[in-house]
Amino acid sequence: MKFAGTEDYVATEDLMVAVNAAITLERPLLVKGEPGTGKTVLAIEIAKALNAPLMAWHVKSTTKAQQGLYEYDAVSRLRDSQLGDERVHNISNYINKGKMWEAFESDQRPVLLIDEIDKADIEFPNDLLLELDRMEFHVYETGETIRADNRPIVIITSNNEKELPDAFLRRCFFHYISFPDADTMADIVEVHFPGLKKNLLREALSAFYQVRDVQGLKKKPSTSELLDWIKLLLAEDIPPEALRSENKKDLIPPMYGALLKNEQDVHLFERLAFLNRSQKG
Repeated sequence: MKFAGTEDYVATEDLMVAVNAAITLERPLLVKGEPGTGKTVLAIEIAKALNAPLMAWHVKSTTKAQQGLYEYDAVSRLRDSQLGDERVHNISNYINKGKMWEAFESDQRPVLLIDEIDKADIEFPNDLLLELDRMEFHVYETGETIRADNRPIVIITSNNEKELPDAFLRRCFFHYISFPDADTMADIVEVHFPGLKKNLLREALSAFYQVRDVQGLKKKPSTSELLDWIKLLLAEDIPPEALRSENKKDLIPPMYGALLKNEQDVHLFERLAFLNRSQKG
């Protein structure tokens, strides 16, 4: 069964090719792209499309590779030994399984999401090379080897916060999610707001891409922020004509807090609006 997108996720042709190629090669799919372009949601939708269980490992700056395999709770074992608890005689009682262990034990071929791998230490990807290659790891405390019953479909996301090691990259199939063009974005909006009036969609997309095109913008608004903005426009019943730049008193779109997420960008638009009014005056 091949991935072809879902009712809730608009996948471009090149993205579908990348997903299916990674599945065929049994390689991790490394997905990069701007924040908010649907990298994490992709793994959820692949699992949904293939009717597969999803194991999601969300990486933080303090996350260690070992946590994805398992953790040995020596402190709890020491405490239980002091209390005379019988559980101490079985060390496996103090082994906490990680997301990779859960994926390896799955009865059905799962989707394993390693989300935002670039947040962790630079050695984090290298520490997973063997496990991702062989789909097995050794539990030193119990002496057992955990092997994948069904090789997981591995989706790894990165926001490019730091470079990933070459040895890790060689083991992945890579895909960069380009920012959607207006036609693709219209399809995405239709999924979330079916039946949206065409004139509102047209003006909203026009205003959105104008914001993204402004030179000097620190953070360009993403797909998820466009969807939030449209939701607000509908809730406040803002007419399409209010979004046209030539009809506005300034260049800042209504409900701009959904699109502009820092004070530098707001100040930039305020300055542009002031210059625009000065030139007209």
